[in-house]
Amino acid sequence: MIDLSVNKTVLEKNITKAREKGVIIPTFSQMKDPEGQISDDIKGRLRNTGLWDLDPLNLFRVTWKNEPVERGGLFGGPNFIEIPPALSGVKARIVCLAGKYFPTGCHKVGASFGCLVPRLVTGQFDASSQKAVWPSTGNFCRGGAFNSKLLAVDAIAILPEGMSRERFDWLKTVAAEIIATAGTESNVKEIFDKVREIRQTRKDAMIFNQFEEMGNYLWHYQVTGNAIADAFESIRSRSPGESNFAGVCFTSGSAGTMAAGDLLKQRYPCSKIAVGEALQCSTILDNGYGSHRIEGIGDKHIPWVHNVKNTDMAIAIDDNDSMALLRLFNEDAGKEFLIHEAGLDADQVKNLALMGISGISNLLCCIKFAKYYELGSGDVVATVLTDSVDMYRSRLEELREERGAYRTLDAAADFAASLLGESADNLTELTYTARKRVHNLKYYTWVEQQGRAVEELDDQWYRQEKSFLGVQKQAGEIDALINDFNARTGLQ
Repeated sequence: MIDLSVNKTVLEKNITKAREKGVIIPTFSQMKDPEGQISDDIKGRLRNTGLWDLDPLNLFRVTWKNEPVERGGLFGGPNFIEIPPALSGVKARIVCLAGKYFPTGCHKVGASFGCLVPRLVTGQFDASSQKAVWPSTGNFCRGGAFNSKLLAVDAIAILPEGMSRERFDWLKTVAAEIIATAGTESNVKEIFDKVREIRQTRKDAMIFNQFEEMGNYLWHYQVTGNAIADAFESIRSRSPGESNFAGVCFTSGSAGTMAAGDLLKQRYPCSKIAVGEALQCSTILDNGYGSHRIEGIGDKHIPWVHNVKNTDMAIAIDDNDSMALLRLFNEDAGKEFLIHEAGLDADQVKNLALMGISGISNLLCCIKFAKYYELGSGDVVATVLTDSVDMYRSRLEELREERGAYRTLDAAADFAASLLGESADNLTELTYTARKRVHNLKYYTWVEQQGRAVEELDDQWYRQEKSFLGVQKQAGEIDALINDFNARTGLQ
């Protein structure tokens, strides 16, 4: 459960600082329904604000429902694209929420909001004296640094040294400090080691570890889950009686996004939840280890916030397929092939740039899921595109240097092998026993290494009303704290 005990002394400091900096904090209700819940005054002020501007107003753009423009946009339905069967090779309708239209160009700004704001409005975090530490494999620390800047908080970003150049270049503009740890995407333990060091040596720092912060889980349960449901219902309204919500597929970074599946399974009880990972580091599938190139997902451990007991399938994606499709979707020869040979139209091809590497991996998970369950044209599978190709232009340059210019022949091979040739291999349905096996892996990271109580681990399995089910009900209480905070600043 998220601790919501109030420190009145520190809370007064936070309210004073928010008043001085002009900070108004949005509620979960407003992030779920910005069009209906955000005031006309805020909307009018957003008309003059760019999506990435370091302006506290952009806290109100921590939603899937931003108008997809760079400046002055307001709100509408969730931003999503549908993958045509000519590309996926399956009959099922694959729906992908687009993270590009969040501030920072990635939905992780929402997960970090869910972690920081409860501590701010309870006074557990002192914005006047403490620094917020954001351990990440890339995008979470970007979102955390951005939200910290908007909330007038100093941020320390931690991420592996092998992440893309774009991440580091942008962080230099907003973070008070950047710490690069050894390794790449799957080197999560090295991040945890640095966190332990900071916790022991820096009294001015508070850790917001996305892998264990239930605010991450709650934000995705409330905001991402409802956005996917809204996208599905918009599809179903156009073809009533013909659409079945089959499930969701998400690669596991912090596993926060998996919480959306919990809400969706409650709303659509016959749906399933699949978790994806890199074949080169298939920790869930077969306790594997290794390194891989699917930036934004971390491995060799099971995140604390992953509700494993409610997960139906594990799918491993070959990172070679993800990197091949990064080129197919974004090189000129690849785009021309998709239009002239695969039969996609120009808009469909343009939309493929909304996928970063982990988004491509999520698409491949959906294809495997659809093939395994033999889904038909009335079935809908959903996922998210965490970020866009804009975060990986340097990776495309590296691939050109490594493999040479991309040709039509390369496009044909990648299309055949990495899309149409994708099969229902390297996956498994998780039985009760298999789920418990995966859940038990948390012990070694979180109890032995990170000092959590074994009773907490058992609560996640045997007494979920004290863990995941309990957290799901906390949004209303947090919204009440946010509303009280805003009222006391006198800004709203």
